[in-house]
Amino acid sequence: MKQTTLISAKDIKKDWYIVDAEGQTVGRLATQVALILRGKNKVTFTPHINNGDHVIIINAEKAIFTGNKESDKNYYHHSMHPGGLRRRNVATQRELDARKILERAIKLMLPKNVQGANQFRALHVFAGTEHPYAAQKPEVLVINTKKGETK
Repeated sequence: MKQTTLISAKDIKKDWYIVDAEGQTVGRLATQVALILRGKNKVTFTPHINNGDHVIIINAEKAIFTGNKESDKNYYHHSMHPGGLRRRNVATQRELDARKILERAIKLMLPKNVQGANQFRALHVFAGTEHPYAAQKPEVLVINTKKGETK
């Protein structure tokens, strides 16, 4: 009889990665980061266990959109009251808080349950190059958005 090894939460090693978003396409960057947050890049991936890594994204304000999305793409929010629909385009959102563009793109690619909320907590997005996580010694992760490969 074959004996299987069970993975528990104490056996999981969470690494820290740092990604520079300067010049990266938002959607392609978000898909690669979401895979790392879920832990799908590991051979020990199990859907019901949060074995994803921490990801730090710097230069979030320099991430780009292709085509005319900077002016045509809109973010919607409704207050659930009559006439409560609010809309802003990418250019306006970038002026107000550029971090939320990447945060929202990545959050919508994670599971819509408690597991996804826990994985989203491992994402740290910063508008500039400074971040307070130098003590964790994050590895630099280069994401090639042309082919969608990570190195």
